[in-house]
Amino acid sequence: MSDAKIFYQSDCNLSLLEGKTIAIIGYGSQGHAHALNLKDSGCNVIIGLYEGSKSWDKAVAQGFEVFTAAEAAKKADIIMILINDEKQAAMYKKDIAPNLEAGNMLMFAHGFAIHFGQIIPPADVDVTMIAPKGPGHTVRSEYEVGKGVPCLVAVAQDATGKAQEMALAYGAGIGGSRAGILETTFRTETETDLFGEQAVLCGGVCALMQCGFETLVEAGYDPRNAYFECIHEMKLIVDLIYQSGFAGMRYSISNTAEYGDYITGPKVVTEETKKAMKQILHNIQDGSFAKEFLLDMSEAGGQAHFRAMRKLAAEHPSEVVGEEIRKLYSWSDEDKLINN
Repeated sequence: MSDAKIFYQSDCNLSLLEGKTIAIIGYGSQGHAHALNLKDSGCNVIIGLYEGSKSWDKAVAQGFEVFTAAEAAKKADIIMILINDEKQAAMYKKDIAPNLEAGNMLMFAHGFAIHFGQIIPPADVDVTMIAPKGPGHTVRSEYEVGKGVPCLVAVAQDATGKAQEMALAYGAGIGGSRAGILETTFRTETETDLFGEQAVLCGGVCALMQCGFETLVEAGYDPRNAYFECIHEMKLIVDLIYQSGFAGMRYSISNTAEYGDYITGPKVVTEETKKAMKQILHNIQDGSFAKEFLLDMSEAGGQAHFRAMRKLAAEHPSEVVGEEIRKLYSWSDEDKLINN
């Protein structure tokens, strides 16, 4: 176990943000949550967007002054970049770099652009990270009920000697210190985050659920049964693990399910799976994943591979069945992420 510190409310001094102007660049999932939480914490927040952004009117309606990213960067002491990884380098070069002043703090919620050298800030600014470990709507909703989402804090460059203190003040402003802010590095956050997404949370879990669905359907079972058993119920199990760990989940399920868990898990996730995971981690660490991703996302790449994969995934039979099943839920129109 590392000796990295966890910071709480008493370790953070929110008053360090008094008299500072914070520019949130981007007003999507994380952007709106950071901005609203900081505003409710008494901070002076402005929003930076590109001309014609769909979020412009929304941010104004929620009480913010909105500027172009360049104007916002010029006015701000602290600049938090909350736009897609693949768009950060070009936006930074065009809008932020010309408007940075010595002593400013450049902030990120993910280390990708800094760690992979997409953005190289001047030596006279602080470069820090506050990365909430949850989606933006959760960062906002937890704050509103007096709680917070755990965050990571990292310092890539400490020009002022106060970078970590200032980053922790920001973390407190969005509610992170109510839950705990874990000290890390840009490298660790970037590599573990990418690995977790690819091998487990998104890539691993989606592939596992769809593989289970396909196995049952190919064996002649009703696709609706397959959807319930292999996809719908995933949330029930994950919620139990989230609350009480693996032991708590196993306490809550039947003995039959627990017995099956122990004897079957290692047959599905084998040494071969672990070997594949190690290769995935290696590709992240050596920068080859970042290179491939940025090339596909570039103007030259035109997102061709990305769009093709997205289209293929959307056509999976489990998506068709899932849409039908979800219409049955009494809560089906609440908090919908995608409106068809």
